Amino acid sequence: MAPRSFWKGYLKLSLVTCPVAMTPATSETEKVRFHTLNRRTGNRVVSRYVDAETGRPVDEDDLVKGYPRDEKSFVLLEDEELAAVKLESARTIDIESFAPADSIDWIWYDAPYYLTPDDPVGEEAYCVIRDAMRATGMVGVSRLVLNRRERAVLLKARDKGIELWALRFGDEVRDAREVFDAERKTKLDPALLKLVSQLIEERKKPWSPDMVGDPVQERLIDIINEKKKGAPRAKAKTEPAPAPSNVINIMDALRRSVAAEGRSSSGAKSKKPPAGPKR
Repeated sequence: MAPRSFWKGYLKLSLVTCPVAMTPATSETEKVRFHTLNRRTGNRVVSRYVDAETGRPVDEDDLVKGYPRDEKSFVLLEDEELAAVKLESARTIDIESFAPADSIDWIWYDAPYYLTPDDPVGEEAYCVIRDAMRATGMVGVSRLVLNRRERAVLLKARDKGIELWALRFGDEVRDAREVFDAERKTKLDPALLKLVSQLIEERKKPWSPDMVGDPVQERLIDIINEKKKGAPRAKAKTEPAPAPSNVINIMDALRRSVAAEGRSSSGAKSKKPPAGPKR
């Protein structure tokens, strides 16, 4: 079953406009989620807003947004005032500019979505914009209101559609040079680089979603199923302390690692079943 779109609006490039729908590219519906319960009654616990000074519950009608003026006072903003900040980008993705696809670093990418045509009449315009971005190696940059905040977004051709990324705000991204430009006095031995490269080659595999599986979630599901059957409470396993290493330096460590990798690779090959008879 195809996921439902959560936003519908228009994709606009100059005088070309087409209706589009947006769907999150990721999902967390499969995650194991828990409710907080009262152990004595087994009932769910509900949360309520309380006044930080008096400790008394606050009615929903008395809740208001506040921007701190100083440590003890706030500028209050009513819902009507917040709603008055209406932006055109609430319903229209107007592509303002284009940039080379490889010029925007991955760290700016925040949340991914899929953008699809929402009307057969506008599908041609959608496809023209998509194919033109692919042919020129460009991505579109625009703005869009998501969760009541205007975000810069990036549009990129992907397969038969367009992927849309909400981008991080400028003040959210730290300059990597502030971290990586520290002076390094270590001079690397070329032999070390050769050994590490050999280790990388030994462990190289094609990318697969299995590489980012969630073993904790899998174990949680097992525990839940076991408890449904009346199994006793699971106990946390204590991890054994790592054995002390006799390796004196990194060169010895790398040589031993490469040797171990070679043994495991040859062992895996020897365990392969013999080939069947030729026909």
